[in-house]
Amino acid sequence: MMNGATAPERSPSASPPPPAQAQAPPSPSPMQPFDWKFSQVFGERSAGEEVQDVDIISAIEFNKSGHHLATGDRGGRVVLFERTDVKDHTCRKDAEKADYSISRHPEFRYKTEFQSHEPEFDYLKSLEIEEKINQIKWCQAANGALFLLSTNDKTIKFWKVQEKKIKKVSEMNLDRPTAPANGSPGGVGHLSPSLSNGNALKPGVFASLRMPVVVTSQETSLAATCRRVYAHAHDYHINSISNNSDGETFISADDLRINLWNLEISNQSFNIIDVKPTNMEDLTEVITSAEFHPTHCNTLAYSSSKGSIRLVDLRQSALCDTHSQIFEQHEAPGSRSFFTEIIASISDIKFSKDGRHILSRDYMTLKLWDVKMNSGPVATFQVHEYLRPKLCDLYENDSIFDKFECCQSGDGLRVATGSYSNIFRVFGVGTGSNEATTLEATRNPTRRQVQNPTRASRSINTLTRAVRRGGESTGIDANGNSYDLSTKLLHLAWHPSENLIACAAANSLYMYYA
Repeated sequence: MMNGATAPERSPSASPPPPAQAQAPPSPSPMQPFDWKFSQVFGERSAGEEVQDVDIISAIEFNKSGHHLATGDRGGRVVLFERTDVKDHTCRKDAEKADYSISRHPEFRYKTEFQSHEPEFDYLKSLEIEEKINQIKWCQAANGALFLLSTNDKTIKFWKVQEKKIKKVSEMNLDRPTAPANGSPGGVGHLSPSLSNGNALKPGVFASLRMPVVVTSQETSLAATCRRVYAHAHDYHINSISNNSDGETFISADDLRINLWNLEISNQSFNIIDVKPTNMEDLTEVITSAEFHPTHCNTLAYSSSKGSIRLVDLRQSALCDTHSQIFEQHEAPGSRSFFTEIIASISDIKFSKDGRHILSRDYMTLKLWDVKMNSGPVATFQVHEYLRPKLCDLYENDSIFDKFECCQSGDGLRVATGSYSNIFRVFGVGTGSNEATTLEATRNPTRRQVQNPTRASRSINTLTRAVRRGGESTGIDANGNSYDLSTKLLHLAWHPSENLIACAAANSLYMYYA
C-alpha cells in the first residue's frame, strides 16, 4: 500500500522501482576506484645503486594540517618536508580563484634535516642501542615553530624546529690613518687607554671608532633544538608513541608496559599498563602497538601478539590492568596450525579520524573494527593471500615477522597497507565496495595491476627452492606477477585531508595522489 501511495508522487507511470531502490544510486558514486598517479619521489636510487642500511626509511608521519611530512631513518636522522602548492591567500578573491586550480596535485619540498638519535651503549646490560628511528609523532605547532617527538628503542626526544633570521655583525667602521703609526702596518694603531675618560686620541692612531652593530638580515635558517629527553623508562624496545588530544601528554609502549608522560616533565612517567607476569615463563603475549583516541583524551587502544585489541579508559584506575572492551576474531574450529598465532600478531593499529573505527594490520590481513561492536571486524581485507601456502619458508627466512604499517583516509572510506616487492594495496571500506587496488612504489605505480584475478599460481615451489638453497627470495604470486621478499614496503602514511599517500621503499620516499 505504501508503494501505491508514494509512486504517484514521484511519477505518473507505474513502472519506476520502489523507493528503497530509488535511494540506492548515491552510494556507489563515492566508491568508484581511484585513479592513482605518481606525484613525487625523494632519494630515488639509480639502477644498480647500493642502498646503505643507515639511509633506509623507518618512519613516516604527516602533521595534523598535512602541510608538513616527517621521515626517520635507520641512521637516526629526521628529515622534514613542507608543502609548496598551498599558499595563504590574502583576500577572498584569491581564495575563490584558487578553487579552480584544485586539480593540481600536491607538491612537497625538502625543508631540513637533523640528527635525532646517536648509537648508544647500555653498560649495565651490555647492550647496544641502535640509533634507528622507530616512530615520529607531530605535536601542536606554536609561535611559528614546529614540534615533534621521535623515538628509538629506548629514548624519546622532543624537538623544536624553528625558522630564525640570521643575525650578522656589520663591519667596524674605522677611520684609518694614511700613514703607519709607531712602526705599525698601515691602518693599524694603538688606542689610548684613556679613551673612556674623554681624552683626545694621540696623533697617528685611529681618528674615530664606532662600535660594531648586530644587524638582523632577511636571510633565514632552520634550527632544530632538542627541548627534552625522556629516557630510562623502558626495559624493552619502544614500539609506539602516541600524542594525547589534550596536547599535554603522550604515551610510550614497549613489549610489556605502557607509560604516560607529560610533555613538560622528562624525568617522571606513570606506568599505566603492565602485562609482565610475576614469572616470565608464564608470558603468553606482548604489546605490539598503542595509540590514543583522536578526540577522547581518556581513551587509548593497544594491540597484542595474539591478535587482540584492548580499549582502555584511563578514568577507571591509575593502573589500567582491566580493559573496557576487547576486540578479537576467534579462529574457526580445526583451523589452528603452528603459524596461526604468529600471523595473528598485530603489527599496527590506527584510529579513524572520527574515532569510531580501529584499523589493524596482522601479517596476512587488514581488519577494520567498529569500537561499538566487539563481536568481530566489520571488514577484512586479504593483503597477500598467495603467500599462505609458503608460511613455512617465510618462517625460515624470518619474513613472517615483518611489521607492516597501515593507514586510513581522512574521510574513512579507504584503507591502505604495504606488502612485498615494494607494492602497497588500497581497499574501499564503503558498503558494497569491492575496490582493491595494487600499486608499486615506482614512477609507474599501476604497472603491477591485477590483470587476471582468477589465474592460479604457476609455480608454488619457486620460493621454496630459492629459500632453501639460500638464493633469491623471489617467487610468483597468484596473478602471475613475480614478487621479491627482500623488497618490502613497511611504512606509509595517508594525508589527513586529501587523497595523497606517502610511502617508503628502502631509502626512497614516494608520493601518489588521486
